[in-house]
Amino acid sequence: MSKQRILVIDDESLMREYVEEALLRAGHGVETASNGADGVAAFERDGHDLVVTDLKMTPLDGIGVLKKILEINADTPIIVMTAYGTIETAVTALKAGAADYILKPFAPDALEVAVSRAIKAARLRRENRFLRAELDALFDHASMVGESRALQAVHEDIRKVADSPATVLVRGESGTGKELAARAIHHGGARRDAPFIKVNCAALSAGILESELFGHERGAFTGAHACKVGRFELADGGTLFLDEVSEIGVELQPKLLRALQEREFERVGGTRTIQVDTRIIATSNRDLESAIAEGLFREDLYYRLNVISLRMPTLRERKEDIPALMDYFLERYVRQNGRDIKGFTPAAVRRCQGYHWPGNVRELQNAVERAVVLSSGGMLDANAFLLEGVGSPQTRGGGLTPGTTVAEAERLLIFETLEHCNGNRTRASELLGISVRTLRNKLNEYKQEAG
Repeated sequence: MSKQRILVIDDESLMREYVEEALLRAGHGVETASNGADGVAAFERDGHDLVVTDLKMTPLDGIGVLKKILEINADTPIIVMTAYGTIETAVTALKAGAADYILKPFAPDALEVAVSRAIKAARLRRENRFLRAELDALFDHASMVGESRALQAVHEDIRKVADSPATVLVRGESGTGKELAARAIHHGGARRDAPFIKVNCAALSAGILESELFGHERGAFTGAHACKVGRFELADGGTLFLDEVSEIGVELQPKLLRALQEREFERVGGTRTIQVDTRIIATSNRDLESAIAEGLFREDLYYRLNVISLRMPTLRERKEDIPALMDYFLERYVRQNGRDIKGFTPAAVRRCQGYHWPGNVRELQNAVERAVVLSSGGMLDANAFLLEGVGSPQTRGGGLTPGTTVAEAERLLIFETLEHCNGNRTRASELLGISVRTLRNKLNEYKQEAG
């Protein structure tokens, strides 16, 4: 177990010194307090990885200490020491939020076992809060289905970089499977048993994002009623996945750059430097070179992120994978919706392979789900895929088809212009006569609609 910063609270000097010596010999950093009030003040001032406190103290006893510390940081594991080893005492401490209890007298080895167990349990609880929401994505391999040369090249790149601690920048259009590639890199390497923590940089404001990344101390800002561990810390030993890193504001980029270079940072409102061993995988569907030219992204941060670059191919570049992807999604949604559908007609497959899929695999997934839900059974024909209104070959270069809505026409025009500009949002916004911000908002709307 790595070195921990442990606070020991006991009003008996001999016991306090005994616990301190045992923990120091085990390699931990130790701070002591001779009463409950001083202990709480020390924790509020410095923060600690774990607290060991006596139960019977005055005027503030161990239960009172436990409650106050958990108000400051609910994730802190607390071990209660007691010479009054009744079941009732243990239950009271555990119900109040103690990670464990230990009966006096105890051997140093017993204390170290309790510390190790409490630290591991606390870390697992923190990880589970994030990983629980990620389980569905973890097992969704859709974007990696297929045998095309472009996809096989991606598999080979993932295999090469998986064991490296180097930072990886995964680039590609929305819906191409950038997150899945990041997970494949993590789970294919030496850090597979450590946490994979995700941050959606585009979904959070600058202030919230800083707190999410680096954590904050109690009282750092209005509403910061407790200490919070940031995701850099949660991912220590594992991987931090920065989704849409291009959306991080310029005011936060210097702190991110330092964390990437030095693997250290301070929580918001804190002064203690925290060191981590966290691998970074970032994604972007934005032209970062253009963002640098516009002054929206730091060039030095770009080079730090772009140590290893991996590009996810668009679905247009691997159309031979479309039949396999259609079958993959069909099986899933037939099972979920209880439909009796045998497969796709050749015309349906041809229609899907002839479409340029601006939303890539995610759009194809939504199209198959919609076709399954609206079908009464049998075989899915080409008519089950109404794609003309969002930029299929039937509309490209030949004008909009009758019945196309204004919203569909706008969407088509935006995607066509972006494709013409090779993804350069600044140039596309100039041609469209709208601001870059408006264009970004429109693209975010389309991304949400695509799932």
